[in-house]
Order: sequence, then structure tokens, then C-alpha cells
Amino acid sequence: MDLKVIGTFLAKLRKDRGMTQEALGEVLGVSGKTVSRWETGTYLPPVEMLEALSDLYGLTINELLAGRPLDEKSYPAAAEETIKSALRESAFTYKDRVAYFTEKWKKEHFLSNLLLGVLYILAIVFLWIWDKGGTGWIVLVTLLGLGGIAWRRNQMMSYVEEHSFDGRPAAADNAHGDV
Repeated sequence: MDLKVIGTFLAKLRKDRGMTQEALGEVLGVSGKTVSRWETGTYLPPVEMLEALSDLYGLTINELLAGRPLDEKSYPAAAEETIKSALRESAFTYKDRVAYFTEKWKKEHFLSNLLLGVLYILAIVFLWIWDKGGTGWIVLVTLLGLGGIAWRRNQMMSYVEEHSFDGRPAAADNAHGDV
């Protein structure tokens, strides 16, 4: 995928319809500056915008990404090349997505994890004082604490796995009737 070729093609399609960048931006709900960035090849329009542009111009997304109208004969080869290009140029690898969603979960759950940690420490201190230095209850609470840590880690990894494949939780798929 050549962003300059795509951008030139998008600019031609817009101009053929007598639209300014600002007018197209209004139709799509973006700024004229964003349209300019697409047309100069600085950025590739996101999937939602490619769908909207496809509908607006009466072309397929594959044609937009190929930077030209395609006939029946050239369509399969262009589609294959578009897919290969998209996969090669993917912004994030699976490893990057796992790291991103792990950090995101940690940030979103920082306070609850901190609260659980403080409660755990208070329970150990309380039991130490109550049991006058005995270790029986402390061992039990320590084992429960380790179980709690494993449980929270399991929650985090479930979240990460669920979001790392395509960025949408499985519940969102089910809400749209996907199985």
C-alpha cells in the first residue's frame, strides 16, 4: 500500500465531485485538515472512514487502498496485495497489543488493587497484634492473599487476551449478534 498513491486517488475522487476538503470533512465528520492529511499520504483513513468514502464514491475499500478503480480481472490480485500490505504494515504486533492492554488494565484497576493491598496488610497487622506474634492466622491470611493475587492476575490476563486479538471485547461481538 502506497499512502501517496492512495492520497492522490482520494484527492482526485473528491475533486471530481467538486468538493473542497472542508466540505468532505463536514460530510464525514472530520476536519478539512484531516482530509488533507489523507490526501497528502501522511495518514491512512481509519476503517470507518474508508467505509464512508467507499459508500460516498461508489467504490470498494480495496479500490480505495489500491489507489485506482479495479476491473474484474485485476481485482483478486489487488485484494491479495492489499491484505499482504496491511498485514506487513500493521501498526501493532500481537506482542505490542498485549503490552498495551496489560498497562491499560493496570492503570484502570490501580485504585482497587491498592485498596486490596492495604486491606491485606491491615489484616496481617491486626492478626499479628491479636494473635500476639503467633503465625497460625498469618499463614492462612498470607495464603489467601496469594490466592487473591493469582485471582487478580487471572482477571487481568483474561481482559488482555479478550482485547488483544481485535481490540473489542467478546461481549461487544455478542451484542451485535456475532457468535
